[in-house]
Amino acid sequence: MTTAVPVIDGWFTIDEPPTLLGRRCTECGTYQFPPTGSWCPNPGCISEDMETVPLSATGTVWSYTDAQYQPPPPYVSRNDPYQPFAIAAVELEREQIIILGQVADGFGVGDLRVGSTVELVVEPLETDGETVKLVWRWRPVVSGEAGDAR
Repeated sequence: MTTAVPVIDGWFTIDEPPTLLGRRCTECGTYQFPPTGSWCPNPGCISEDMETVPLSATGTVWSYTDAQYQPPPPYVSRNDPYQPFAIAAVELEREQIIILGQVADGFGVGDLRVGSTVELVVEPLETDGETVKLVWRWRPVVSGEAGDAR
């Protein structure tokens, strides 16, 4: 039996639909991702009261590029030989933060445009036969097909 787990525990869910997990300051409402800080990232706020919250599952492409070279370890490549992949910086409208992530399998820079909509998906990164490690990625959305925008 194979078990699926997030590659980084506590950063996203693998439920359907998947969700990134962030932190939100209960004092000023500033969001943070990844959810690793214990104080508000807003320099004008001194609160240490942060709550874990689900983030928007869709966003707008702010910028994008492709990785033409193989990143050094600990990066794990599923393809041998290495195949370039696209990376998108995505702005979440409600949270007003930008989250960097790979673009879903089967999509590249030719499928992206600044201002276009993408949605969060979870895809396998690697497996050892017993455990499949999953990562989040951004998948371009065809107009009118976005999933739950939370």
